[in-house]
This record gives sequence, structure tokens and C-alpha cells, in this order.
Amino acid sequence: MHPHVLQLDIQGTPQAWISLEQAVLHYATGSVAWEDGDLPLATLRGGFNVARGVQSRIEVAPIIALRGASKINLFDVVPGVTKAKLLRRDRHTCAYCAQVFADRDLQCEHVMPESRGGPWSWTNLVSACAACNNRKAARTPEEAGMPLVYLPYVPSRFENFLLEGRNIRADVHEWLAKRLPRGSRLQ
Repeated sequence: MHPHVLQLDIQGTPQAWISLEQAVLHYATGSVAWEDGDLPLATLRGGFNVARGVQSRIEVAPIIALRGASKINLFDVVPGVTKAKLLRRDRHTCAYCAQVFADRDLQCEHVMPESRGGPWSWTNLVSACAACNNRKAARTPEEAGMPLVYLPYVPSRFENFLLEGRNIRADVHEWLAKRLPRGSRLQ
């Protein structure tokens, strides 16, 4: 079972992964505007209505959009960088030798060295194998004579939700994948 529900704003912009319990609360308060996904994620049953003799139940969809507008423009929010998301963004490929490696064999490499003020950011980090990272050392790719095989970029909001690497249902994955920017490395 995949217990997380993809919460969207009314326009379909991903906001968060929420628990089944949080989703039920949104259903119970009437704040779900629309839903998507194949088959319910779960059906929760409650008590019996004595007058009608019917048991209450709530079917929770894997994707729900909430009423109202976001307080901030979610497309202006830069997703947080983690090693796991960076390696997935770069498809486990070293930015210098273009070989594919396992997670444990890759490092987060600063394009502009950290020792020279290079920030920990999506546009300054790439995946690199230990050999290439040691060879480049505290130099820029140009100084080391090691051009980048691909350029670093900030993932879109939809890419970020896929990069988080949660165990999600195929229909939710498809829904997010259909909204990826053209040219995304995740396609």
C-alpha cells in the first residue's frame, strides 16, 4: 500500500505529500475541490447512522486538489537540495566521465569550488565519481580541463516530487510525469 496522497492546489500545482489521515480530514471538512488517480487509495469506514442504518465511509483518491488559492506562488519556491535528489536528477551519471554509478560511488561535486565561495545549490552541484572529483580538486572545470558532460539545473516543482523518490503508485507517477517540462532528464 502507498499511504501518501499527493496534495495539489486548485490549479493542480503539487503542494505536498500528505498522510492518509490528513487527506481524510480534508474530505471531512469539504476542502477537496477535485481528485484524480485510478481507483481509491483507501476506503475508510466509520460508525453506523442509526436512523438510516448505513455505515459512513470515505474513499480517498491518490491525488487531491484543495479549494482556495496558495498564499505564495509555489513556482517561486526553490526545492531543497539533497544528495539523493541530486543523484536522481543527474541519473546517477558522473558529470565529467559520463559513466553511471551506484549511489554509494557518487559524490556531490561543486562546479565552483566551495573553498572559493561556490554555494550548495542546484545550479552549482553535479554528481561526480570519486576519481573525477579528486582529479578536479578545488578548481573550476575549465581550470582542470574537465568540461561538464551536462549542465546543472533547478528541477521544476513536478520534477522535485518525482525526485523525492517516494514509493508512489504508478498512476500518480504518470500524472506527475505528464507535467514534466520538455527536455527534462526524468522523462
